[in-house]
Amino acid sequence: MGTGKTSIVLRFIKGQYFDCQESTIGAAFFSQILSLNDATVKFDIWDTAGQERYHSLAPMYYRGAAAAIVVYDISSTDSFTRAKRWVEELQRQGNPYLVMALVGNKADLETKRKVEAEEGMQYAEENGLYFLETSAKTAQNINELFYEMGKFTSFYDNILICSVLLCFRILSQLRDWLKYGLRATLVG
Repeated sequence: MGTGKTSIVLRFIKGQYFDCQESTIGAAFFSQILSLNDATVKFDIWDTAGQERYHSLAPMYYRGAAAAIVVYDISSTDSFTRAKRWVEELQRQGNPYLVMALVGNKADLETKRKVEAEEGMQYAEENGLYFLETSAKTAQNINELFYEMGKFTSFYDNILICSVLLCFRILSQLRDWLKYGLRATLVG
């Protein structure tokens, strides 16, 4: 069972949630526009397979990225460990100015929680990451996550967001008004 990165994206893009979301094979592309107070952010999202056997493909999605969202499942200590490895990899190989968020998904599974919110928050603080817990199932904090990432990244020309699950590349565009395009890639 995955961390729910595809479910996060589908909840954000389409407002939908499916209990039996199949694992991503290959990659899927989604796009969404979000209006902020002073800008419009276009999220172009690549949802890539999260299985370990696809890990070697991830660098081509996050190379040059300006922002990343790393996702773990709060009911799985293994997924939290993998998320930390993704953070370390992105810190080593990603853009040195990479904006990152650490997201604990499946907050609706409180009775099955294995990773305390404080543990995620502490790791995020120690590594300079934005932290948030979400639930794709209930839509808890999904829009807030993308709104905050849009605000964080609207200061940059080329921005990427990545994750364990969730990796986003943001490409900014200048037109009549400032418009930011966010390209997101889901990895893990």
